Amino acid sequence: MGKKILFCANVDEHFEAFHLPCMEWLQNQGWEVHVAASGDLHLPCVNKKFNIPIHRSPFHSQNVSAYQKLKAIITENQYDVVHCHTPVGGVLSRLASRSARKQGAKVIYTAHGFHFCKGAPLLNWLLYYPIERGLSYYTDCLITINEEDYQLAINHRFQATDIQHIHGVGVNVERFKPVDKMMKRKLREKNGYHIDDFLMVNAAEFNKNKNQQLLIKSLAEIKSDVPYARLLLAGEGELMDNCRRLAEELEVCHMVEFLGFRKDMDELLPMCDIAVASSLREGLPVNVMEAMACGLPVIASKNRGHQELIHDEINGYTVGCEDVRAMADKMKSVAQSDVLKRKLGSEGRRIVESKYTVDKVLAGLKNIYSVYMNEVRENEGTN
Repeated sequence: MGKKILFCANVDEHFEAFHLPCMEWLQNQGWEVHVAASGDLHLPCVNKKFNIPIHRSPFHSQNVSAYQKLKAIITENQYDVVHCHTPVGGVLSRLASRSARKQGAKVIYTAHGFHFCKGAPLLNWLLYYPIERGLSYYTDCLITINEEDYQLAINHRFQATDIQHIHGVGVNVERFKPVDKMMKRKLREKNGYHIDDFLMVNAAEFNKNKNQQLLIKSLAEIKSDVPYARLLLAGEGELMDNCRRLAEELEVCHMVEFLGFRKDMDELLPMCDIAVASSLREGLPVNVMEAMACGLPVIASKNRGHQELIHDEINGYTVGCEDVRAMADKMKSVAQSDVLKRKLGSEGRRIVESKYTVDKVLAGLKNIYSVYMNEVRENEGTN
């Protein structure tokens, strides 16, 4: 009988963005790869795909139906491994896998950033901590993507059989890389920017957590000293109009561009001068790692994900999540020093290459999967 693995997440875009190299490797090892998530994307390296109506809100009634469908799929297909991702997808798939686990299936859960963490609201601890700790009893391997979450799981004695730490989902450093001055000029001309513009880029959904208002307010603080600054905001979301109005109120709408959802960040990032990030909470943000891979300094709000990647005065700066003045000061400092910009940017690239590349992250995942592959083979040999 062929070996089978099910990947589950809230939406199928999650797998398109982060997990195709892993799926390809599994197929090359002879595994049949299935996916269960909301959405109808065609995914390469997938043998079978199930469109499951998982809702982002954990309390939405739609998730009752999603749980029932997941449980039926897992029962029917008799998976050897179920790998769970994203908060709601991770909850539903671990609950739906309980019976299969008793029959020998292995359950892996990747926590892409616990909602409870140092400095998180008390409500997050009251709500999400008991859920994650309780579900750890039904988890064979808990994978964390930052050091703080790893230590939290260890120190709070989560009951997963094994707890591992890998460095995020990996960055393709061949796709995301610095460009020379000539190419930067060409990219800017193509996209309608001048070579002397100071381009600051942020790629994120417009929601409360991403906190783009901090960036717009900080831009307003430097508009007189750095009139050639431009803030490029790539993404969509419910708070985009709110940010547009804020830019108008602060009289910087001519300095802010709302780019919408983009799939060409590998072209946009290298033409920019710095990346800026303002999230209240992050696990280990891919947008920051991609910017670092392109040789950009990063100025970001203080949270566990940003602070794991950004080291003050080494490859960028971290500031308080609501500290407009500090963010503005750092923007201005980098804008006025090409030497500083180059120094911080080159160090960021070095940091990404040291442990955050797709190849290095995939090597860590291979080691984890190999344990369960060997157990599957041993179980087959005894049957």
